[in-house]
Amino acid sequence: MPDDQPLIRTAEAARALGVSSETLRRWSRAGRVKPARRTLGGQDRWDLEDLKRQVDALADEHG
Repeated sequence: MPDDQPLIRTAEAARALGVSSETLRRWSRAGRVKPARRTLGGQDRWDLEDLKRQVDALADEHG
């Protein structure tokens, strides 16, 4: 991940994908997508470009 690419919070990532925060959290808990980092407090941080690639791969898997 490039150093100039900021990591974003779950709510921001979900909004960019057009899904709810709870949907993104559910996908993460199920192992369908993986955050770039998890804080010491247990909050996910996302690299938006990487997350979009992961979601695209999910869509390809499910037709």
